[in-house]
Amino acid sequence: MGLDMYLTARKFISAYDKKNKGLNEKLKSNFPKMKSFKIEEVKFEVGYWRKANQIHNWFCVNIQNGEDNCKSYYVSEEKLKELLKLCKKVLANKKLAEKLLPTAQGFFFGSYDYDEYYFSDLENTITIIETIFKEVNLEEYDIEYCSSW
Repeated sequence: MGLDMYLTARKFISAYDKKNKGLNEKLKSNFPKMKSFKIEEVKFEVGYWRKANQIHNWFCVNIQNGEDNCKSYYVSEEKLKELLKLCKKVLANKKLAEKLLPTAQGFFFGSYDYDEYYFSDLENTITIIETIFKEVNLEEYDIEYCSSW
């Protein structure tokens, strides 16, 4: 039990879109018993955290309008850049942690200390976001955040 957090990259695949021509059939070849159906979406997990409550708090405040309801929310490229910048700023000056990326309390949300695990979560967040920018075509895929606890 505890706070699990995910970023996913999602792409709608229309069987009628020339850009996706053949993609639906190619994907369905992996599921021969489902050949009469259309695949509508491709979804990849592009980020995962466990009990990184300061990152979860940032998403709740900045993406979910203060709601903490375990639903999926769209995250723009600009917001990812904002979080990336904050993580780097806090790592450069750890005294800013409580002000810029405060921890949040919740049911099995992990530690509320500004310790090595807190800063490791920031390093992980940087890696996740930089990998998304490097490997995901954000013109084709939507990024979504979702948590469960």
